[in-house]
Amino acid sequence: MNPAQTIKVLIIDDHAMVRRGLSTFLKVRPELELVGEGSSGEEALRLCQALQPDVVLMDLKMPGMDGVMATRIITEKYPCIRIIVLTSFQEEDLIRKALGAGAISYLLKNVSAEELTKAIQSAHAGFSTLTREAMEALARPTSETPLDAPVADLTRRELEVLALMVAGLTNPDIAERLVVSRSTVKAHVSNILGKLNAANRSEAVSIALKHKLLE
Repeated sequence: MNPAQTIKVLIIDDHAMVRRGLSTFLKVRPELELVGEGSSGEEALRLCQALQPDVVLMDLKMPGMDGVMATRIITEKYPCIRIIVLTSFQEEDLIRKALGAGAISYLLKNVSAEELTKAIQSAHAGFSTLTREAMEALARPTSETPLDAPVADLTRRELEVLALMVAGLTNPDIAERLVVSRSTVKAHVSNILGKLNAANRSEAVSIALKHKLLE
């Protein structure tokens, strides 16, 4: 792969052994480029500004600013940077908070090297990779996700966009498929998230599947 096509990856984890293992993994993957390492949320913010990585491998529980807050700030300031949560914790509350903060993927640290490579490539392309526990947490109804599916509130065009989101298409892909502008697709996606009370695309997809909105 041409160096210009490599995916720039930043590691954020407060455990040196974890960073060392991830660093070794990244250095033997020609399609991935390790651009930096940090051990806290504060360092994550500083390194994202300085290095502009494509993907961040983000731990959740760290001293000082945690991974959830760092994820929220990074995704707000740098929407092109994709955050993959890589953690040992699979509590439902943490999963919801991380994905709600803007993380595109949620993985456990026992993930295989091949699975992690695919997850990084998918995140860079705009696709989510979620553990079974994360999918179950998103699909489980909460007080913010009523059992009565709000399908009647979605327009025909929004249902078309939602169907393409479920199929894994990114906003540019959807714009090309529907022959509309990217800003139009972005507006539709924003409306869909609001009507479904979804924090992000992954949650919207889970709600659509659970409530069979597209059947």
